[in-house]
Amino acid sequence: MLYLSAQPELDHHDTGAHHPERPDRVPAALQGIRAAGLSDAVVPLAPRTATRQELELAHSPHYLQAIEELCQAGGGQLDPDTVASAGSWETALRAVGGALEAVSTLRANGAGVAFVAHRPPGHHATADQAMGFCLLNTVAVAAAWLAERGERVLVLDWDVHHGNGTQAIFWDDPRVLYVSTHQSPLYPGTGSVEATGGPAAPGMTVNLPLPPGATGDVILHVWEEIVAPVAAGFAPTWVLVSAGFDAHRADPLANLSLSAGDFGALALRAKEFAPGPGRLVVVLEGGYDLDAVKMSAGAVSSALLGGTYHPEAPTSGGPGRQVVERARRARAALEP
Repeated sequence: MLYLSAQPELDHHDTGAHHPERPDRVPAALQGIRAAGLSDAVVPLAPRTATRQELELAHSPHYLQAIEELCQAGGGQLDPDTVASAGSWETALRAVGGALEAVSTLRANGAGVAFVAHRPPGHHATADQAMGFCLLNTVAVAAAWLAERGERVLVLDWDVHHGNGTQAIFWDDPRVLYVSTHQSPLYPGTGSVEATGGPAAPGMTVNLPLPPGATGDVILHVWEEIVAPVAAGFAPTWVLVSAGFDAHRADPLANLSLSAGDFGALALRAKEFAPGPGRLVVVLEGGYDLDAVKMSAGAVSSALLGGTYHPEAPTSGGPGRQVVERARRARAALEP
């Protein structure tokens, strides 16, 4: 079964006209799940908002207070790309709450997978700063919630942009293994292979920067060569996916060359990293071409349920495999 958290009718995060991170993104993802013929397998999750105590697992109290007060005052511009409106705080709380509800539901039932389709995205948000369209780091709060309960969490981030916020939050935390494939060079300019974790968590950050034009087979290759052995040594009890669909070849903000079929293949491999049923949650991050979001969300959901929905064939032949040797050298440098 697919536990689905999505309440587009409660989305009041207004980014203004012509902003790429717009409300239509969530309905597009839901249309994709329906197009994949999965309606009978979907179990809707009841909406809830995250508590302040839960948010403080990943964010500073001062930052949370500042964002809440800004929204209560009507919102404003947080940086050139990131805006908050009067409804943004409650909408972001529901995004985090949706991920927490998905995690707690799977943890209680021990079966199924979950898809969290909310906005705004989260992986750029640091403990005390909004940026890159992100206000609250949804995946980071969910990962920290699990870690507090003794779980070992693998975060797989396939968004086309590096998740600098998630990396920073868990930089020195050995309970969370953070893995990112992302285009480089590209916003926010972080995510080098040499960034491998802090002194208390050496090797717990794995960055795999890819050149423009990289295809889906390249990501699967670097996952197999680098991520698989690291994950095996870490032995995660949970897998959370920061599922940005902006690595799709149609996305207007980046230049990787993936298809919906590639995202389906990545989802299937991510499921294999989990120790068993009921331990995988996929969270929507970026993705700004609506057709690409629709097809990719459908392909991912179908793959997770063992389906055969293939709106686009996987891609191959792009550049980027050389990152494997660079990552190996970076990891060898950690050895005494």
